[in-house]
Amino acid sequence: MRIHVAADHAGYELKVALIEHLSAGDRFEVVDHGAFAYDADDDYPPFCLAAGEAVVADPGSLGVVIGGSGNGEAIAANKVVGVRAALAWNHDTAQLGRAHNDANVVAIGARQHSVDEAIELVEAFLAEPFSGDARHQRRIDLLTAYEASR
Repeated sequence: MRIHVAADHAGYELKVALIEHLSAGDRFEVVDHGAFAYDADDDYPPFCLAAGEAVVADPGSLGVVIGGSGNGEAIAANKVVGVRAALAWNHDTAQLGRAHNDANVVAIGARQHSVDEAIELVEAFLAEPFSGDARHQRRIDLLTAYEASR
């Protein structure tokens, strides 16, 4: 599975650690959408938009966007038509983003978690399949229809 990853300066160090973790072995192919160096003045939207666009263009892939809180990164990624980004702050929210919302991007706050905690959240997100329950699919379909009509 291909994983598209992006971060601003606040998430840069976590992104580097996460890419190293996910690239170990043959489980994932990781694509880095920046930032490619620490720059305290960079802005998260271009990185998150690039990762979101890549996820939508690459069926079956997932994305991870990282910033200080993860909030802005989730908002930015969700501007891409076809992205369903979920902010994960504990194990349950990481799993439920996939199981109930079929989220294809997870947002993580690097200033909210240790590296090990953040990696556990991402692993929980990546491991959880969409439940396929009719009620969850119905809600996703409502959101998709709204998005398509705008």
